[in-house]
Amino acid sequence: MKIEDPKTKVSFLNQNKRQLAWKRLLTKKWFFPAVYLTVVALVLGGVWLVQGTVSKDVSKNMPSIDTILPVEKPSTAETMVLPVASNAEATVIKKFYDEKMTGKDKELALVNYQGTFYRNTGVNFARKDGKPFDVVAAMGGTVTRVETNPVVGLQVEIKHENGFITIYQSLAATSAKVGQTVNQGDVLGQAGTNKFEQANGNHLHFEVRKNNQPQNPEQFIK
Repeated sequence: MKIEDPKTKVSFLNQNKRQLAWKRLLTKKWFFPAVYLTVVALVLGGVWLVQGTVSKDVSKNMPSIDTILPVEKPSTAETMVLPVASNAEATVIKKFYDEKMTGKDKELALVNYQGTFYRNTGVNFARKDGKPFDVVAAMGGTVTRVETNPVVGLQVEIKHENGFITIYQSLAATSAKVGQTVNQGDVLGQAGTNKFEQANGNHLHFEVRKNNQPQNPEQFIK
């Protein structure tokens, strides 16, 4: 005859009691809804906790109401104007040489000097009657060069705050001095002649350069 250990019997009875208790609990109608609501509450609680942490981190990096944000200042750069006096009655007689031009226009934008053709790196102005006229600063700036070149004649160079440089060649005379500050529209001198473009007579050769590269002046003049 097999003799059972009293302790084993007690343990078995306790286990049966627990199983019966769970079975009774599972048969209750309110059990599963209660479990569902508990899970939902835990999930929502976790979401609120995460959102609260993120909001705190974002608020640290956001400027306060009293923070004064910098206001962008409007640009004060001048718009380039014609380098000839308003009463000069001078017009463009030779355009800037551009690779995008048609064949005929390219030919007209070439300069014939001693049998060799050169691309016009600026714009030439002259009067129909060939008379001299006043040359003015297209923008305000500082005069950086005043010299007479044996080929292009008397020339004045002005450096501007926006990084542009304007050059005025074939002048008959000038009052500009190196280091002088000039305002837009100030008279620099009178148009004259030079050997390079001798066929143009009294005229102004006007150049615009950026990073030492010639630019088409007509795209900037307003």
